[in-house]
Amino acid sequence: MGTASGDDDRHVMHQGGVNLSARRPFSEALRSGLAETFFPDDPFRGFGALPPKERAWGALKYFVPALEWVPQYGFDKFKFDLLAGITIASLAIPQGISYARLANLPPIIGLYSSFVPPLLYAVFGSSNNLAVGTVAAASLLLASIIEDAVSPEDNPELYLHLFYTSAFFTGIFQTALGVFRLGLIVDFLSRSTITGFMGGTAMIIIMQQLKGLLGMKHFTSKTDLISVVGSIFKYRHEWRWQSAILGVCFILFLLSSKHLKKKMPHLFWVSAIAPFMVVIIGGVFDFLVHGDEHGIPIVGDLKKGINPISISQLRFESKHVGIVVKAGLLSGILALAEGIAVGRSLAMIKNEQIDGNKEMIAFGMMNIVGSFTSCYLTTGPFSKSAVNFDAGCKTPMSNVVMSVCILLVLLFLAPLFKYTPLVALSSIIVVAMIGLIKVKEFIRLYRVDKFDFCICMVAFVGVVFFTMVIGLSASVGLSVLRALLYVARPATVKLGNITGTEVFRDVKQYPHAKSVPNILVLQLGSPIYFVNAGYLRERILRWVEDEEHICKGHGQDLECLVLDLGGVTSIDNTGIGMLGEVHKGLDRKGITIALANPRLQVTEKLVVSGYIKDTIGEESVFLTITDAIASCRYGLRRFRGKEGCSEV
Repeated sequence: MGTASGDDDRHVMHQGGVNLSARRPFSEALRSGLAETFFPDDPFRGFGALPPKERAWGALKYFVPALEWVPQYGFDKFKFDLLAGITIASLAIPQGISYARLANLPPIIGLYSSFVPPLLYAVFGSSNNLAVGTVAAASLLLASIIEDAVSPEDNPELYLHLFYTSAFFTGIFQTALGVFRLGLIVDFLSRSTITGFMGGTAMIIIMQQLKGLLGMKHFTSKTDLISVVGSIFKYRHEWRWQSAILGVCFILFLLSSKHLKKKMPHLFWVSAIAPFMVVIIGGVFDFLVHGDEHGIPIVGDLKKGINPISISQLRFESKHVGIVVKAGLLSGILALAEGIAVGRSLAMIKNEQIDGNKEMIAFGMMNIVGSFTSCYLTTGPFSKSAVNFDAGCKTPMSNVVMSVCILLVLLFLAPLFKYTPLVALSSIIVVAMIGLIKVKEFIRLYRVDKFDFCICMVAFVGVVFFTMVIGLSASVGLSVLRALLYVARPATVKLGNITGTEVFRDVKQYPHAKSVPNILVLQLGSPIYFVNAGYLRERILRWVEDEEHICKGHGQDLECLVLDLGGVTSIDNTGIGMLGEVHKGLDRKGITIALANPRLQVTEKLVVSGYIKDTIGEESVFLTITDAIASCRYGLRRFRGKEGCSEV
């Protein structure tokens, strides 16, 4: 009987051992690591088997997605894109003018920015649902940064030129991220950060629109809440009741249209054209009553004509280049995060896929060419994209239809918008911003993850009470700190066996999981680097001490430590040294170490370093925890058998 049992144990110990001879050349390991980092989606898979011409054509289609959908395009799709394009054009006109005013730019710039960039996106963009245009948050962010260097009142021409230049740098930055597939940089803007930042920005924008709602002429250029509120009351002698009443009426009309859309989703078009109707009604009303003479300021002259070339107006002087680079990079990251997030969320509903790196290239091309044609930063705003989606768009052709509509406005109708009341634009912005303050999301974050809630609130409070840059930077910094803490202080858990199975699980999560007598099983769930090696050493030794006390309480000794390395994706030299130190410390106590399920990247280094061969031995590395425990028990029985024989 004893012999049979021993044979069984030996069989368990040796069957299907870990492949310790698998080695990859350095070049292969490097190539694999770079591919996983920069090409996780493997966009060019299958290209190697194609002839050179087809390979080149496939690569061209990858960078110019229009070459994929245009050949299959037909009237059956165009009729949907036509309706969607006209619908989003009706929203683009008031939003373009409003957001240009928000950035303290001439209103016509907002229309210019809704003409050229959508054409570029239709060629290079990969989303069928995204509608391109200017956005409120980026407009205010750009204004808050550039106003620190140049005043829009004192030098409006230079101020405008710096906006063009910042759009150029934004485009270069975004294109570089896409070409070199560095989209992981955008991932540092977590969902919590974006939620808090957009909510805080919306709050500030709403407060700033009190200038237009009250018909004021003077206002602070700062964005923090205290300065904005102080400015409102400082110039209270400029308040105009006529403008305020008209603003309340416009806001109620816009909110009613949104409420109607929620109650009757098929009437989405009412909410979509409501801002345009506000502009038309407000313009007609102001023209008839001469509102600009009675406390209702108007937009003023808008010249006809398409975008003038602005490449000669880009400013690269040393005294300005720092500020435009800063504005371009910060607004570019924010625009990418919003545009890609919107595109992905809408694509998921249709079970479609979009390529984040293609989107970066598309946004980059939009902004580079836009900076040459009198446009400032553009991306994929949520409000316009949602309308495009609801209108039933099928392809990026809806952006082309929108551009054609904007072209007709620029060529023939632009002067008619001179009578648009500023209060109408302020009302449109206020209603658009209300939807960005996601109170329900704040509450959900508080319930789900308190740390995420703190990250969100840091962004919100930072934007509202300080500046947009401070709020964004502080929240991103806190997010990065959290990620570093997860790396530096990884979780280690004690595993127990689920009775009747060979499954081992965390004893805290599964209290009925039973510990193995005389054996401690620990699971390490992160890469082992110099950052966390010291912590893991102390944590493992503390687990061992605690387990020793438990064993002694049952009149036993801890004999073996099993480390489950299945979750350890990599290890560096410091991590290998840490394992050696743990082995020495436990060896003095008579405790052996066994490794279970180490990954290829880990075994390569453990073998080359000599840790396996010279320190613990190849017989101490196993495929599964069950095998490791069986080996430990076999070793314990042999040791006790020898001990008993020596006593005899």
